[in-house]
Amino acid sequence: MNALDDVIETLSRLPGIGKKSAARIAHFLLAGDRSLCERIARDVSVLHDRIRPCPRCGAYCEGELCPICADPGRDRRQICVVEQPQDVQTIEAVREYHGLFHVLGGVISPLDGMGPDQLRLQELIARINEGGVEEVIIATNPTVEGDTTALYLQRVLKPLGVSVTRLASGLPVGGDLEYADRLTLARSFRGRSGF
Repeated sequence: MNALDDVIETLSRLPGIGKKSAARIAHFLLAGDRSLCERIARDVSVLHDRIRPCPRCGAYCEGELCPICADPGRDRRQICVVEQPQDVQTIEAVREYHGLFHVLGGVISPLDGMGPDQLRLQELIARINEGGVEEVIIATNPTVEGDTTALYLQRVLKPLGVSVTRLASGLPVGGDLEYADRLTLARSFRGRSGF
């Protein structure tokens, strides 16, 4: 195995990158400017030193608090609960939500050894008990584990006196009914709204 094979092997361990994509990236880096390789190496090498979970919401941050938690202009009456830190960036990119976030750090999945005690649930309850929160929006993925987690959260949070809602799920814009799976179609009917 040579250095190029090592890079290909390492890159192929990244999510969504297979051997062919890893080889394409490695060859691109080798054929390109050395400064790009050096910059990538430098940026990746300090990642664990500079980025950490926000102590308040669990999103990734570089400062004391993440920019969302530190922003006094955010709507503090709403907390959107997501599975992973990268979900915060996905929702922020849409620019429709202006409240706060809370990262669970996973979903309830007994097969993977993840129960409610492994999630950042107590931190969420503490934030709600501080007062001021009126709505908790559950934005877990529409999977069996995501649905299980959403139902569990609803049961635990309702007695705290907050409104618990869930993101609607259904047909994507531009999608054809013919290609929709039965669960997506059923959710579309249940979550329908007026226009």
